[in-house]
Amino acid sequence: MKHWANMEERGVIWGMQLLLKVYLLFGRRVLQVFLYPVVSYYWLLNGKARAASIDYLKRVSAFLPADTIRSGRYGGYLHFIAFANAIIDKLAAWSGAISLNDVDYHGRDAIVSHLEHGQGVLILGSHLGNMEVCRVIAKLRKNLTVNVLVHTKHAEKFNALLNRYAESGRMNLIQVTEMNAATAMLLQDKIEAGELVVIAADRIPVTGQGRVVKARFLGATAMFPQGPYILASLLKCPVYTLFCLKRQGKQAIYFDHFGDGLNLPRKQRDERARRYAQDYADRLQYYCLQEPLQWFNFYDFWQDGND
Repeated sequence: MKHWANMEERGVIWGMQLLLKVYLLFGRRVLQVFLYPVVSYYWLLNGKARAASIDYLKRVSAFLPADTIRSGRYGGYLHFIAFANAIIDKLAAWSGAISLNDVDYHGRDAIVSHLEHGQGVLILGSHLGNMEVCRVIAKLRKNLTVNVLVHTKHAEKFNALLNRYAESGRMNLIQVTEMNAATAMLLQDKIEAGELVVIAADRIPVTGQGRVVKARFLGATAMFPQGPYILASLLKCPVYTLFCLKRQGKQAIYFDHFGDGLNLPRKQRDERARRYAQDYADRLQYYCLQEPLQWFNFYDFWQDGND
């Protein structure tokens, strides 16, 4: 089975540049006209992604009232169309078209309080909703930098593309394939400088299954990374989860307190990591049930969980 990282599309940089130019020149409606056929074509050709979508919708529908969400092939197609709309929202966030006034915040005051005291915060993100709204988070305070850990090899090019349109604040993408001492020291400097560090907690490491734990998610066992909790224990800073959902045409960001200086004693590291991962999985499930079509992990998430 392919690792999710090997399923990334080629030419993603120039592709996003093209989409962004179309969006800036012609707006959302014109972009939808040609983006929908592209996504529909992808849905037809990529059988593994289509099957993963159908499997996810089947699992999530078991937790929802009857007829709340369509499952099967048509439901999977709607899932892909939701992904197309998320790409457009991504471009809107990049271009600055989404401002602080376009976002409903929940739990923002706690984050701002930490920042006002010069204290950095570690944010556990996900592939639910639109993480690119982090660009708007950078406008919470003047000159605030949001550092997002990514697995893409094109981090520097993405940085240039993203910050070309920055009005205030910066979103800095940092390529990380594994958590080592140098990376931890770099991120410690970011936290001590009062910056935000964002790491996705719903994908296993690119380097394989060395540091993963099992947690129950949507009724079955799935693999989650230990990395976010190891990082939190090293940084010794406040930790929050972040979920950004589009609700009734408007972005809504939810900050929830996760812990302060997570502790992973060597003898209890695996057990503590499992507890943290399960806590996170429970929160991810809660928000997935709010907007189930907005979780965009198009691969077999439960493949190694051994239901």
